[in-house]
Amino acid sequence: MDLLSDLKKGKRGAIAKAITMIENDQNEARNLLKKIFKKTGKSIVIGITGPAGAGKSSLINKTSVALKKLHTKPAVLAIDPTSHVTGGAILGDRVRMSESTDSGTYIRSIASRGAKGAVSRSLRNSIRILEYAGFNPIIIESVGAGQTEVEISNIADITVVVFNPNTGDSIQTIKAGLTEIGDIYLVNKSDLDGTNQLFDAVRDFIGESEKNPIILKTSVKKNTGIGPFAKTLKNMMLEKGKIKKKKEGERLEVELKDIVLNNLSQRMGELLESDKTFSKYLKRLLAKDIDPFEAADKISKSLIK
Repeated sequence: MDLLSDLKKGKRGAIAKAITMIENDQNEARNLLKKIFKKTGKSIVIGITGPAGAGKSSLINKTSVALKKLHTKPAVLAIDPTSHVTGGAILGDRVRMSESTDSGTYIRSIASRGAKGAVSRSLRNSIRILEYAGFNPIIIESVGAGQTEVEISNIADITVVVFNPNTGDSIQTIKAGLTEIGDIYLVNKSDLDGTNQLFDAVRDFIGESEKNPIILKTSVKKNTGIGPFAKTLKNMMLEKGKIKKKKEGERLEVELKDIVLNNLSQRMGELLESDKTFSKYLKRLLAKDIDPFEAADKISKSLIK
């Protein structure tokens, strides 16, 4: 099988194989990225986040179908906070997104693996695979869980934060770090009681911020607000396409630093394994002859000559 030409044709088996390679085989991944890199960087990335239970998967399912009708070709990468082995979230997401899969949307789960930066690496390169295969926009779904959100808002061109009236104390939920990243805020499950109060709270708390985000209501159950949301995304895609080049430079700078620091970290790890100075100061530390900070300073100085 010629992986590159099958990828270019958007064949699902080739996309699945390439993303698995990105996640599990660094050398193969590097060879593949070398070949496709020039043809990437053009698709709009939409990050959709918010507390667990906000109804993101069902919303993305309906929104993907609506975006397809607006002549776009969406794909979805769902960040799975569970382990790669249990795959609990994978099954749930796939079931809830069956309608969009039937309409031609490509859906894939990516394990977060819990490491800072690991999401970014795997995600950036999975996005490149999907771009090469002709998908635009690429939707990233994640659970609202701190660090991952920051990483995703750094990768996404458009960030959507989803709330629903059942997520507990609404203002507290809103204050929990999701207030600065959104371009669009959605009050989902708007068929439930408390929708108007939550909508007003979001508008009062976030609407006046520097970003001046759009605030909308959606209900998958009643199938309301999905069309206007998809149209808003399509309009934003056109706007963001114009300024993507500038942002791409910033992103590549962050990525390059990440890779360099990762390379250095690996190299330093190898050096420490065989470094006599490290062993010497570890013994002094065990003997309480020196404190950890002083020991670390001495070792660092010996390594960076």
